[in-house]
Amino acid sequence: MLRMKGVSKIYRTDLIETHALRDFSVEIDDGDFVAVTGPSGSGKTTLLNIAGLLESFDDGEYELDGVDMRGLNDDDCSEIRNEKIGFIFQSFNLMSDLNLFENVDVPLRYRGFKAAERKLRIEESLELVGLSGRMKHLPSQLSGGQQQRVAIARALAGTPKLLLADEPTGNLDSMMARQVLDLMDDINRAGTTIVMVTHDDELARRAKRNVHVLDGKVDDGEAYQPQQRENPVEVIA
Repeated sequence: MLRMKGVSKIYRTDLIETHALRDFSVEIDDGDFVAVTGPSGSGKTTLLNIAGLLESFDDGEYELDGVDMRGLNDDDCSEIRNEKIGFIFQSFNLMSDLNLFENVDVPLRYRGFKAAERKLRIEESLELVGLSGRMKHLPSQLSGGQQQRVAIARALAGTPKLLLADEPTGNLDSMMARQVLDLMDDINRAGTTIVMVTHDDELARRAKRNVHVLDGKVDDGEAYQPQQRENPVEVIA
């Protein structure tokens, strides 16, 4: 599904060049759950941004669903993001003056769904994350874990094939982080491909596969062994 070969990304200023990715190669299959780990500055977030078509790259190849992503214009990138890719960020990125229903609705409006279709998608996605009873609440009325689940619902409402998560539990305590990871496990089992950047080794073990990034390249050291959850943990609304 996702294939990068020899991808390089350089950030340039007047005085310095920073090589964020160097000859980076990875393949991620449909239905995979991949944790991307590595020290700060190793290129993890750059990898996620390129995968999500939020940034361009300088050299190499990137294919998504067999389609070459090189040389796409902004409109092409926006169309592919809206149709195929969902994003979950550490800071939630919810709009404080909109309630949960309206927050999930924003990207659906952008895609041009009719009102009835949007309503169905919003209700189904909020039900999935255990927040169907709080549609009219504002983000400020929720806990951090609940806000992250709204962000997940917003991403899922667009039925993405690929879900990109950048430190999705970074602002959560251990119990809320476990609930969010359990939810992501369930989403992955339903068929969505997930690529998750994390600094937490324990969280990385929850994924099916680990890609360790060092100095902008895939580190060939021993990957973390997956640690699959046996019993789902009930989401607390």
